[in-house]
Amino acid sequence: MEELRKKSGYICDMDGVIYHGNRLLPGVKEFVAWLYENKKHFLFLTNSSERSPKELQQKLGRMGLDVSEEHFYTSAQATARFISSQAPGCSAYVIGGAGLIMALHDEGITMNDVDPDYVVIGEGNTYNYENILKAVRLVMKGAKLIGTNSDLTGPSEQGIIPACRAMISPIEMTTGHQAYFIGKPNPLMMRTGLRILGVHSEDAAMIGDRMDTDMVAGIESGLDTVLVLSGVTDRNEIKKFPYRPRLVLNGVGDIASGIVPNFSEK
Repeated sequence: MEELRKKSGYICDMDGVIYHGNRLLPGVKEFVAWLYENKKHFLFLTNSSERSPKELQQKLGRMGLDVSEEHFYTSAQATARFISSQAPGCSAYVIGGAGLIMALHDEGITMNDVDPDYVVIGEGNTYNYENILKAVRLVMKGAKLIGTNSDLTGPSEQGIIPACRAMISPIEMTTGHQAYFIGKPNPLMMRTGLRILGVHSEDAAMIGDRMDTDMVAGIESGLDTVLVLSGVTDRNEIKKFPYRPRLVLNGVGDIASGIVPNFSEK
């Protein structure tokens, strides 16, 4: 724990780490206060593409947590940056939330449902059978398929819900085209996060609740890895993977307290 607390930079997932739905998780306020008090560099880096950084800032504000906008980076921003670097001035057909559409617009990518260069899929309530059919037709006509992240599921106040990879799967299976996913564990997003922090990977930690994205992203990017049990992963699931996080904690509040929980093996 002391090794973790000495790091100067922290990249934190949001869903299942900071909140569930509209409920702040225990110990989060204490953790954020500790980050500020100790002048740590930190970034809330989320695979969710539905909301913009400003919306995420306001969401936390409604839950009583005051964090400035520059501390947020989303898979929507990473996706827009990647597509713009690959094909400046291109167009896209988008199924996703306002955060994704805004990020694409900010990078000069226009919306096109006739002959787009890309079909981009993220989370959001615009997902329905009609636009899936349209996405299939456009991919079959040559549009390249992009997913904002590779999460199959995500946590919510009502329990586990489908996420981007589950939503994009019908398009992949119908067209035979595999999507390229931008969010964690893609190193593209992690390298950008470290540049935003201004911290070297050896002096940073990845804190998340998922073994298949957060911990892989941390391991492959050379960050210290911390799994919290406040999201979708329990201790029994950790054993199913051929890799391990360095620390397993109940939640981020354990970091502020400096106490490592004593889990007994079953």
